[in-house]
Amino acid sequence: MEFDKITVIPNELKDPDGKYTEQIIGYFKARDCDTAVGKISGETSLAVVLGGDGSILRAARDASKLNVPLLGINLGRVGYMAELEIGELEALGCLFSGEYTVEKRMMLDVGIYLDGRLRCSLTALNDAVLSNGAVARMVNVGLECNGMPAGKYHADGLIVSTPTGSTAYSLSAGGPVVDPVLDCFCVTPVSAHSLSARPMVFSPDSKLLLYDCGTRSHEIYLTVDGAENVRIDRGQKILIGRSENVTKLIRVKEHGFYGVLTEKLSDREY
Repeated sequence: MEFDKITVIPNELKDPDGKYTEQIIGYFKARDCDTAVGKISGETSLAVVLGGDGSILRAARDASKLNVPLLGINLGRVGYMAELEIGELEALGCLFSGEYTVEKRMMLDVGIYLDGRLRCSLTALNDAVLSNGAVARMVNVGLECNGMPAGKYHADGLIVSTPTGSTAYSLSAGGPVVDPVLDCFCVTPVSAHSLSARPMVFSPDSKLLLYDCGTRSHEIYLTVDGAENVRIDRGQKILIGRSENVTKLIRVKEHGFYGVLTEKLSDREY
């Protein structure tokens, strides 16, 4: 794979004076790469994303549609998906020596239906979360898998996550940690009012249907990748399945997922 047209996606919040952005642009221009700042296009051969996981999640929407790989440079606090810290830019040389791998991350298609008609379509790299938003009320929701009953929940919320999203909100709600190169997805209730409500892992070809949500007077919302927020009205159903799109992440370091997991989750104050 030849990386000759680079798109750098800046982060004005975490790099307000643009010094890191300019540093990365300078690196690639010194390598005679056609380098631009802004949005990913069909001509982009590599998108370099500055920030944390949120920045990569936002970039993944366009990148997955255009089959453009992403390389994240962490300016945030945790950054599971980012490959490099800002002080490790010398490792970018691996892009030109061929010493890198490309991880394909599974994504989810999320459809909101009313009376059998699709009303809204979204794509998730991390997760889709059903909740009451800022209002602390319980959510009632039924779950079917491939047309068969799979559970009913009375909880603060319900999370459907990819393996990539298993280390995000799902993890804090008690869900399993899943190697992100696997193909599957998880359903994790948030503070369920039941001893029998447990996280479940489904095969990648499963079709999950969330129903009987939004039947009370208070508002219920579906939040996708922590950014897109859609109100779920009475009678609407949510269908979730594997997307044809994948997010490609460039890897140039050898520590792997479990090395990152150990580093990011370790308690350094013991």
